[in-house]
Amino acid sequence: MVARATLGRTMAQGTGSINSDYKDWEWSADAGERARLLQSPSVEMVPKSGESQGNGLGATSVLGAVFIVVNAALGAGLLNFPAAFSMAGGVAAGIALQMCMLIFIIGGLVILAYCSQASNERTYQEVVWAVCGKVPGVLCEVAIAVYTFGTCIAFLIIIGDQEDKIIAALVTEPEEAGSGRWYMDRKFTISITAFLLILPLSIPKEIGFQKYASSLSVIGTWYVTAVIIIKYIWPDKELTPVEIPTSPSTWTAVFNAMPTICFGFQCHVSSVPVFNSMKEPEVKTWGAVVTAAMVIALFVYTGTGVCGFLTFGASVEQDILLSYPSNDIPVALARAFIILSVLTSYPILHFCGRAVLEGLWLRYTGVTVEEDVVRERRRRLLQTVSWFLLTLLLALFIPDIGKVISVIGGLAACFIFVFPGLCLIQAKLSEIQETKAISWWAQVSYGVFMVTLGAFIFGQTTANAIFVDLTA
Repeated sequence: MVARATLGRTMAQGTGSINSDYKDWEWSADAGERARLLQSPSVEMVPKSGESQGNGLGATSVLGAVFIVVNAALGAGLLNFPAAFSMAGGVAAGIALQMCMLIFIIGGLVILAYCSQASNERTYQEVVWAVCGKVPGVLCEVAIAVYTFGTCIAFLIIIGDQEDKIIAALVTEPEEAGSGRWYMDRKFTISITAFLLILPLSIPKEIGFQKYASSLSVIGTWYVTAVIIIKYIWPDKELTPVEIPTSPSTWTAVFNAMPTICFGFQCHVSSVPVFNSMKEPEVKTWGAVVTAAMVIALFVYTGTGVCGFLTFGASVEQDILLSYPSNDIPVALARAFIILSVLTSYPILHFCGRAVLEGLWLRYTGVTVEEDVVRERRRRLLQTVSWFLLTLLLALFIPDIGKVISVIGGLAACFIFVFPGLCLIQAKLSEIQETKAISWWAQVSYGVFMVTLGAFIFGQTTANAIFVDLTA
């Protein structure tokens, strides 16, 4: 009861901080308003204030929140799940790994909602800032910027992968005759698509015009899943029998699937704005929302992973659609859906990364938003062009999407495990209690375990990516 009263007073004060270090660091507070990022374009947020918090002013229903969280979780990572099952050592190992991680994934989402209410903050990085202090807050923002940057690279690689197959299906010339034509070169097709479609969508200051892009992404992912399942049930006659691994090659091979699972289920950064947009933002209700959403995502990812893996076995490509022939019409439509989804997702992810960099810059310089209007336009154009060219250059010379996901999957583990665990530990330590109940010790222990597990996954996947994938 004492703890609840303390949290209630914190929320009522509207100061937005559990940890006073957040206020002690003399960076511009206005910068946080510019860095309200990674919320779904379909989330309508009310202004942040002590009065609006918890008074039912949000616009999102429970069912709507489930849809938005599912949308945030499902994405391009879907294409890599069959390969993840292959790396894990089969269907049983892949499903078991997902089920074990899902417990902590849901727990992290509930922890973030709890800390959001306690700190009266409305976005992921602001919750980390307020609860954990300046150092974890900066690390969180830097991690978000790197994660969104890496995801943009993965999106461009996906575009190149799918365009290669589509062009191969459209060209009727012999492969030897068409392979040398400049307009069929992968680097040219990625570049022309990026310059004509992605760059113009990335320059605007706001991304409200893309609020319906999420629906297109959901349709695309569900269609891809349906095609993969149908192709497994009714396989092509030309498909030759394949080897289906039933166990991992080594006990450590199971961990190689973790980056893909973390990348696929990572919706934690966008979950905090979704929670605060609900009509009744209660932690118990949110627990039901995220449980339902993660179960739906689990079925989609498992259906894709199992059927894709059983269709192609150990020979499955990192991008499952590359394993199918170019002239398969249903698969070609799936490729078109994925391209459209990625084309609309890249500007959103770029906006999120740019917002973090902008917030860090304004805090560092101490300049308010109102004083920086003119310079903001020049800086936004420079940031956008630099971001775009760097991601494009790296995508042209890193053709394997698995190598990119192996790197950013470790960062996804930080968002799922490390930062929520730190927030839970700090939130419980800030409570004023004369005696510590068993539940208090259990929650602190749970937070410590989450941080330890997340640090292990991050260290293992990052080391594997550096010494195995990127140096191969």
